[in-house]
Amino acid sequence: MILYPAIDIRNGQCVRLRQGQFHDAEVYSHSPVKIAKLWEAQGASHIHIVDLDGALAGRSMNEDVIRDIVSSVNIPVQTGGGIRTIKDIETKLSLGVSRVIIGTKAVENPQFVKEAIACFGPDRIVVGIDAKQGMVAIQGWEKVSNYKAVSLALEMKEYGVKTIVYTDITRDGMLQGPNIEHTKEIVRITGLSVIASGGVASMKDLESVYQIPVAGVIIGKALYENRIDLCEAIAKFEKQ
Repeated sequence: MILYPAIDIRNGQCVRLRQGQFHDAEVYSHSPVKIAKLWEAQGASHIHIVDLDGALAGRSMNEDVIRDIVSSVNIPVQTGGGIRTIKDIETKLSLGVSRVIIGTKAVENPQFVKEAIACFGPDRIVVGIDAKQGMVAIQGWEKVSNYKAVSLALEMKEYGVKTIVYTDITRDGMLQGPNIEHTKEIVRITGLSVIASGGVASMKDLESVYQIPVAGVIIGKALYENRIDLCEAIAKFEKQ
């Protein structure tokens, strides 16, 4: 199980939201690059970046910061937020990003994902499925669609998607534990490579998602508030 330390960027700073609410953001660092270097130094094999401004605006807003992060570490970086066109994907990949995450556009125009995979291959494209009570949220989590998370995941699988990031928004940033039941359902029904996200607060939570099993898990606030020691977690769950 790969552990993905999360770096959420807003206004060029490293922040964490609570339940995806943009008005409820806490700044943890003014230098996302320093944070990326810290996670790499602690043994991270991958980094997960979200351009929060981009997710809300529908276009990339923090490319300079993302470029600086990618050039400052020697591990793969995946990123999402504001990806709406093939050109957006090309631009992100040109920054040195290893994988691009498509969220809102996958709901609004599923054929776009099919096109993206045809252009860049399934190893470069990840679909982000962010859910509230099992329904997919879009546009920076500000709007809930009519798509069920499982239904969207199955449709994406038909288009050649191999990997999804499944986030339970109500758990995100709350340190109340991940939604094990829904995550397990997604894994069981779809057979996709699932990266779990939202609510991880302890080593016990990591053990729970490890047992599902998922391909990876994103850890955010628990790292920033020292509830999980990244070195210890990697030794236990990633290097077994």
